[in-house]
Amino acid sequence: MLETLREIDTSLFYLINRSLQNIIFDVSMPVITDRYYFIILALMIYMVSTHKKKTVIPIALTIISVALSDWAANILKHLVGRIRPCHALEGARMLVGCTSSFSMPSSHAANSFAIILALSYISGKWVRWMALTVALLVGFSRVYIGVHYPSDVLIGALTGIAVSIIVIRFYEWASVRYKSKPYNTALLIFLLGLSLFRIYYITYGVIDLSPDEAHYWEWARRLDLSYYSKGPMIAYLIAIGTAIFGDNVFGIRIMAVVSSALSSVFLYLFGKKLFDERTGLAAAVLMQVIPLYSAYGVLFTIDSPFIFFWILSLYLFYRAVEQQDRIQDTVSSGDSPRQGCRMQDKENRASCIMHRASPLWYWLLLGISIGFGLLTKYTMAFFYICTLLFLLVSKQHRRILLTKEPYISLALSLIIFSPVIIWNATHDWVTLRHTAGQAHISGQWSVVSDQWLKNFSEFLGSQIGVITPILFGMIFYAVFKLKTLTSASRLWRQTSHLSESSVATNLKTDFLFWFSIPIFVFFLLKSFQGKVQANWALPAYAAGFIAFSVVFISRWESIKKLIRWTVIAGVFISLLITATAHYPAILKLPPKLDPTARTRGWKELGKEVTRVSEGLSKKGHFFIISDKYQVSSELAFYVKGQPVTYCVNLGRRMNQYDLWPGFNTLINFNAVFVTIDDVQMPEAVGTAFDRCDKQLFTVFSKDKKLRDYSIFTCYNFKWMPQKGINSY
Repeated sequence: MLETLREIDTSLFYLINRSLQNIIFDVSMPVITDRYYFIILALMIYMVSTHKKKTVIPIALTIISVALSDWAANILKHLVGRIRPCHALEGARMLVGCTSSFSMPSSHAANSFAIILALSYISGKWVRWMALTVALLVGFSRVYIGVHYPSDVLIGALTGIAVSIIVIRFYEWASVRYKSKPYNTALLIFLLGLSLFRIYYITYGVIDLSPDEAHYWEWARRLDLSYYSKGPMIAYLIAIGTAIFGDNVFGIRIMAVVSSALSSVFLYLFGKKLFDERTGLAAAVLMQVIPLYSAYGVLFTIDSPFIFFWILSLYLFYRAVEQQDRIQDTVSSGDSPRQGCRMQDKENRASCIMHRASPLWYWLLLGISIGFGLLTKYTMAFFYICTLLFLLVSKQHRRILLTKEPYISLALSLIIFSPVIIWNATHDWVTLRHTAGQAHISGQWSVVSDQWLKNFSEFLGSQIGVITPILFGMIFYAVFKLKTLTSASRLWRQTSHLSESSVATNLKTDFLFWFSIPIFVFFLLKSFQGKVQANWALPAYAAGFIAFSVVFISRWESIKKLIRWTVIAGVFISLLITATAHYPAILKLPPKLDPTARTRGWKELGKEVTRVSEGLSKKGHFFIISDKYQVSSELAFYVKGQPVTYCVNLGRRMNQYDLWPGFNTLINFNAVFVTIDDVQMPEAVGTAFDRCDKQLFTVFSKDKKLRDYSIFTCYNFKWMPQKGINSY
């Protein structure tokens, strides 16, 4: 049956491609296949000129449908993997060039048919018929010029129509939902669109895996209770992603998309619970346009899930405290939860009882969230400190420290974190040694370093850079503004148009202050003693986004015009930097100034090392080594077959490779040794082989040199003495 369909498909191809040959089609079909969008553009211009406002929705639906159908067609092309007829069939007439991409389905057909329903939505029937005519001509032209089979066009047409129907149905559903739930519907649409873009960018983007991502993927191939420098959560999440989608860039980074979207969801719920839905929506959206945070929606390092667990913990802790207050008020009044709800009707009584139920569940969930956060990044321990400061300073909440629930939560979080402790106990506490070195508290320790001014300036400058200057200033202004207001309840009434007790409002403002300022101040002071990385203060801004939104966005109609323009300018600058970071080629920055340069060129290196390895494999068994964990990890991912790689210690600090089995058992093997820059073979490596031959490999990006690599082909490994660990 399948063979019969193929024969019919081929016969139809020859019929259209050869038997219908004529001078009119020879001239018109190549023009139609390459310039059909001019006709669609003319239709859009006509619609705008005649219907004006009514055409905004059809044009928007058309753009979205075409983008998604083109993406869907490309995914299907790689899944099907069909060779184009111009490459597979003898005697096929070619009127244009034949590309090397796969054949089924036709992207031209998918895009042109996706236009039909979307463009004619709310418009007259003649627009639909005109768009259908164009789509049919485009589909016919793809076969006539010899680049697609008829079945490619058919599947492409069905793909485009299906995508267009889905887009239109989603728009109609969202339109109805927006009327009753405008804010969370807007957030849903925003996150869905952003997540789809990020998935597209990951699949077809310009950046390879960063060295840290590749190294964490190496961890995921060797799952353990913990690892040298970090907890195991990042490895577990990558293992889940690659188990579902395979050991590819998408499988590794999909959890970054999920983590970022969920972070915004819980930031919205947190802002909504604290103040109102507008505040929550503004904070959730703002987080996604800030350069530092948006990067972790694409790159999957430990900060991606860490942001999520921090925000989730903020939300759960606030709910636990709020619930504890409510129970305390109920007890003080002499009522039980059920007695306080007896006056409610049957429909509301159950929800009332749940509303007044024990806060233990929130404390348990909080313990789980903090525990998972600790498994992700040890900076999560700041949540304990911020919690303690908040409860001690807040007079009305000190009593919570006398209840059992916080300690149950603490114990649960430590139980979840215990695998890291167990692993370290069996590995000479290497994580503790490493963390002490990173925090500059190992060896000769001093309160103020000789380079304190440089470190302080670099840290402060990095924070202004990754948050952007205007938003950085306005976020901290908002936090202190809320904290120092003489009448916080007055601001509450202004922002939410509700009456609220000053005690409840102080809870909200204190909460934002104590979960932001102490973290930032700690790292600011820490910079006097040593270098502080830009992302270390990351959790300080989550509560700051809420403060910014409640001060500037919730009161948008009442704030001065100058402040409005300042907010708009701050968000616009942030958006501009974020967009440029995704597509740095726009600015044509030199590699030294391009922050994405370290994520490019690894795929090319992997191909070159694959070529060298395949030649070496003909002479016997071999292995791949480097003196840098970054290079070893990237080669493990990008070399064909994703082999086991090794990292030799030539005097560097310790890394995870030193805890895995080494290569000293591979006697008489050949090897490929790769290192960065144009350098000579290190003596310790060279003497371990009979001989090593060098080649220099240079990686370019847009005709600009990214970096040099020295690739050594070495023969007959004998043995190599290993240096002791002298730095963590």
